[in-house]
Amino acid sequence: MVERHRSDGVPSLRTIGDHGIIGDLTTAALVARDGTIDYLCWPALDSPTIFADLLDVGSGGAFAITPALQNPRHMQIYVPDTNVLTTRWMGEDGSAEVVDLMPHPDAHPRPDHGARCLIRRVTVTKGTVAFTADCAPRFDYARAVPDVSPVGGGVCFSGPGLTLRLFASVPLTCAEGAARSSFTLHVGESAWFILGGETLTMPADDAALAAAIDGTVAAWRHWLHQASYKGRWREAVLRSALALKLLTSAEHGSIAAAATFGLPEASGAGRNWDYRATWIRDASFTVYAFMRLGFTDEAEDFRRWAAKRVMVADPEHPIRIMYALDGSEARDEQELPHLAGYAGSRPVRIGNAAHDQTQLDIFGELMDSVYLSNKYGAAISHEGWQHVRGIVEYVMRHWQEPDAGIWEMRGEARHFLHSRVMCWVAIDRALRLAHKRSLTAPMAEWTACRDAIVADVWENFRHPEHGYFVQERGGTELDAALLMMPLVRFVPATDPVWLKTLDAIGTQLRDDGLVYRYRNADGLEGGEGAFTTCTFWYAECLARAGRLDEAQIVLGKGMAYANPLALFSEEVDVRGLPLGNFPQALTHLAFISAAYFIDRRLDPSYRPNWQP
Repeated sequence: MVERHRSDGVPSLRTIGDHGIIGDLTTAALVARDGTIDYLCWPALDSPTIFADLLDVGSGGAFAITPALQNPRHMQIYVPDTNVLTTRWMGEDGSAEVVDLMPHPDAHPRPDHGARCLIRRVTVTKGTVAFTADCAPRFDYARAVPDVSPVGGGVCFSGPGLTLRLFASVPLTCAEGAARSSFTLHVGESAWFILGGETLTMPADDAALAAAIDGTVAAWRHWLHQASYKGRWREAVLRSALALKLLTSAEHGSIAAAATFGLPEASGAGRNWDYRATWIRDASFTVYAFMRLGFTDEAEDFRRWAAKRVMVADPEHPIRIMYALDGSEARDEQELPHLAGYAGSRPVRIGNAAHDQTQLDIFGELMDSVYLSNKYGAAISHEGWQHVRGIVEYVMRHWQEPDAGIWEMRGEARHFLHSRVMCWVAIDRALRLAHKRSLTAPMAEWTACRDAIVADVWENFRHPEHGYFVQERGGTELDAALLMMPLVRFVPATDPVWLKTLDAIGTQLRDDGLVYRYRNADGLEGGEGAFTTCTFWYAECLARAGRLDEAQIVLGKGMAYANPLALFSEEVDVRGLPLGNFPQALTHLAFISAAYFIDRRLDPSYRPNWQP
């Protein structure tokens, strides 16, 4: 937790979960419950930060708006069906709120003829309230304090390689590395601030800014109303869809694993990673979640992005684990020793060394998304199919090799069951696609290899005494990644051996409703929290096994780990408080999958089928 001070000087604690997220499908900002924007990368999600106070209080940069209210209650809500966020301060003598957003790329009208920007509109809802606003960006991951100068009714922040402009409807003054304003509003009155790049100009008037806000509200609602999902937990499911959409790139079609970097898996520990990249695995799962909800454009956008990566890949490395959002090679990992870290969790890292790992499971996730895109969308091209054949040939040559696995172990490579299963998925989905589209392929050879993987799993990846499936070949430990086995249709959800595995996971990896990835050593120092994604995988597996009452209880507990805005972090601690990067795509899409299936299974007309 990060310590701040309220306007009355009393210390307050801000956790990872004390935030909402806003964005414009190019970057995203975190807005804390006290009205401070303490995390924002600019101009893109994977650019250096301009606000990173969440990672180094007082030095990382922030945009704070503070009302002079005695011990106010803080609340946050989204404007319904949008990613436009309202933060409220509710006091005995006065109340106020700030609406935060970035104009949606499809919004009309927009400030300055479409300039990308951050808009903050403050309104007093009761009484008369005095405010202070302090915009103090710190460029290049807080390594540079910008020069501040007045410009055309606003303030200019300039530094190496970056210029920002801030305009407001109230007077701004320049300070060392910051712009400040003190103002008072009566009930019903508003003030606004708009921050953007060097092309940003002063809005024509208050009405122009209000129209821009209304246009963004309308654009988000237009997107969300494409959703076909009408089932149980609809509000939470659609909020997850909105969160996932914020992690997509409108320009490239890629999907980030999370909006942040450096938020720890255990407070005070060094498990701090950068998730502002596109993992083939996570993005492929996200495609499935979007398609289930009726958002086919996002699935097609990612399919095109992934196809470009496949078509330019080395035949010996047909796809990489992760890419930068623009499709270039993911950045090497480096430490930022000047940042104190969230709750003292150091070192803070950017980039990710895992991009050089071998993770064989990614071919299965990619091929599953290719198959689904072809099943429900446009047919694959001849050239695209040749690249798919190259992927299958690669998997057939390498499936028996050890790798780093889904959890990106940083120790010696091992023979992980999940990787074996996903190699099976890669070949299985290619076979299905060939049958569906009447595509040419060495079907007998592919089928033989697929069946050999099945035989290997059943023979070499079971507990020597209890007979259930285990994490690695010849081992005895469990792994929550095994929960994917029935979800990808490798094993029937009611198979006796699988049911023993499910019960063992429930006994050994589940603790008071929390599901951990594994219990054995992973080559890293320090512990970690429970992995929220695994809770939803577990709930869906229970439902597929016919244990619906248990599934609904687990789903309900999992939903309770979201913050008040229904946003999920990567992990949670033993008290259910958020840990890790935020919001986490993998958790939101696992929740969508579990809710979708459980709702479907509860329908009296449900009939099981074997469609993946």
